Amino acid sequence: MRIALAGAGAFGEKHLDGLAKIDGVEVTSLVGRTLDKTQAIADKYGIGHVTTELDETLARDDVDAVILCTPTQMHASQAIACMNAGKHVEVEIPLADNWADSQAVMDKQKETGLVCMVGHTRRFNPSHQYVHNKITAGELNIQQMDVQTYFFRRTNTNAKGEPRSWTDHLLWHHAAHTVDLFQYQTGEKVVVAQAVEGPHHPDLGIAMDMCIQLKTETGKICTLSLSFNNDGPLGTFFRYICDNGTYLARYDDLVDGRENAIDVSKVDVSMNGIELQDREFIAAIREGREPNSSVAQVLPCYEVLYRLEQGMK
Repeated sequence: MRIALAGAGAFGEKHLDGLAKIDGVEVTSLVGRTLDKTQAIADKYGIGHVTTELDETLARDDVDAVILCTPTQMHASQAIACMNAGKHVEVEIPLADNWADSQAVMDKQKETGLVCMVGHTRRFNPSHQYVHNKITAGELNIQQMDVQTYFFRRTNTNAKGEPRSWTDHLLWHHAAHTVDLFQYQTGEKVVVAQAVEGPHHPDLGIAMDMCIQLKTETGKICTLSLSFNNDGPLGTFFRYICDNGTYLARYDDLVDGRENAIDVSKVDVSMNGIELQDREFIAAIREGREPNSSVAQVLPCYEVLYRLEQGMK
């Protein structure tokens, strides 16, 4: 399987680390914003072809599939370009930053029949897989999810502290993780969705704080708090309140409601959610099937985000 990766930033390197652990996979092309920095990453991972133009990579015959780790605003158009070129594509979260573009990607996948997967990593983290397995086995039912997504970010910088060329977004990026996970774990559609946001940053032009409430068809609820103003522990923390237990997931770690650690090391072949996500992408292509976290499966998430956005207006 010959893979091209576009977006040689902090998250792109996480994918390169994961791909290196998958048998029979070779990264044949790397696309980045600046040639010198992209070349340095290519040298580090032994990638032969480097370019700043995605179209150059899409024209190559040694590329079967593409992973997009580019700025959010490029995701939809680049995913469509990949499928137009006959390449399978995995788009990092979020699929798009608006509902129309999300639908356009779905339409292109239907037209081409290619694998189009979106990087909703929480579906693959062993901590969340553990809870999901209990739900599908009939051992648990979620009553409520309480989620905190907190960062301290007042400039356009990435996870490595390097300048970004684009602006992040609490709703279309960070809330997408939880909105999708809530529907995935409950197996139900959200029928009530409401949100409020705090003041917009004078330079970034985005809300720095947001609260979201969701409710499913049978009354399961989710409360999500998001902030770029939190000067403290960073990341997303999930509390599952169930009819038969409480669980707290922090990245790949899981504890019960009394903070007793739960061993999730045997849930899957790795503890790395990004690697597991990429393994699913590769396996779906090889097996000619729809992947977990396909564009079709996650599209309801983006419809809810659109409803939330409209409601805040």
